Amino acid sequence: MKTTCVTILFWPLSMLLSDESQSSQTEVKCNFTKKNYSLIPADINKNVTILDLSYNQITLNITDTRVLQTYFLLTELYLTENNVTMLYNNGFGNLSNLEILNICRNSIHVIEQGAFMGLNKLKQLHLCQNKIFQLNPDVLVPLKNLILLNLQGNFISYFDVPQLFHLELIILYGNPWNCSCSLLNLQNWLNTSNVTLENENITTCTYPDILMYYSIKTVPYNAECYSKFPPPINEDLYNHFQSISNSTFNSSLNNLKNSEHKLGKSWAFLVGVVVTVLMTSFLIFVAMKCPIWYNFLLSYNHHHLEEHEAEAYEDGFTGNSSSPSQAPDTNSEETTVIFEQLHSFVIDDDGFIEDKYIDTHELHEENEFS
Repeated sequence: MKTTCVTILFWPLSMLLSDESQSSQTEVKCNFTKKNYSLIPADINKNVTILDLSYNQITLNITDTRVLQTYFLLTELYLTENNVTMLYNNGFGNLSNLEILNICRNSIHVIEQGAFMGLNKLKQLHLCQNKIFQLNPDVLVPLKNLILLNLQGNFISYFDVPQLFHLELIILYGNPWNCSCSLLNLQNWLNTSNVTLENENITTCTYPDILMYYSIKTVPYNAECYSKFPPPINEDLYNHFQSISNSTFNSSLNNLKNSEHKLGKSWAFLVGVVVTVLMTSFLIFVAMKCPIWYNFLLSYNHHHLEEHEAEAYEDGFTGNSSSPSQAPDTNSEETTVIFEQLHSFVIDDDGFIEDKYIDTHELHEENEFS
């Protein structure tokens, strides 16, 4: 296969006058027109920047798109007058440097939603003289820097307003435009935006007959159409709505943060109140229970009497009461007091003997002397 590639070196004057004069820009142009190729060649110079494959039999099938991805330095691609019938999703996904894409004079009738994904730098899109009946404006959304859109010579009768705010030139003549109320938005967009409609005088209505030969930009519409179709969103209005939306979102976000901050403080306050109430309740409970603990501490020295001690107490009491002759000088009053003191031993429920007044050793000594 004989290839025709020309390498051109550009030395812009501005670069010669600047400090970066030693850098250069290389343009590699390859021309494969009228070669009767049915597939895109895979052995082209990978540094190619301008590739012309016009007047061949290329269909842009899956194999072609796979090969095309390898030429990622392309800035211009020409596929005029081939056999392309369909543009697939991500068919040009790797050509991020592409600025001009010309696929005129093919048989394209289907353009998938993501056909132009990745073409962020594309400035010119030529789809003229194909078989496009309807073009969804969402297909053009990825083309953020598009300046020129050429849809001349298709079968488009209705076209919704595309959100292409950098667009400067649009070519729509040669289509069977139906100038019913549904085309009012397109007319308003053409009259209010900065987009130039090329060949405006021959971009005319086909339907209805009463409006035939009217330019789609100047066709008169009745009041009923204006009530049905509000004006489209132009760039200024879009930016205005965007600013309002952003300010509203920021305000809502700030309110949400403030409410969360206040909510956090209220939770901290609530926890503090609960802890305070619990501590106060605990202190009141302890204060109420203090006499019980106090009595317990006072009587912690009490102990159970041993068995021989209890018998000694009983024997002593019996002996003293049964021998009144040994204490003739003891008066009855002293005996009564001792009797009451001996019987002051009271057994509590807990098994301890309360003995708060009588010393047992003193009692024995008094009994012996008596």
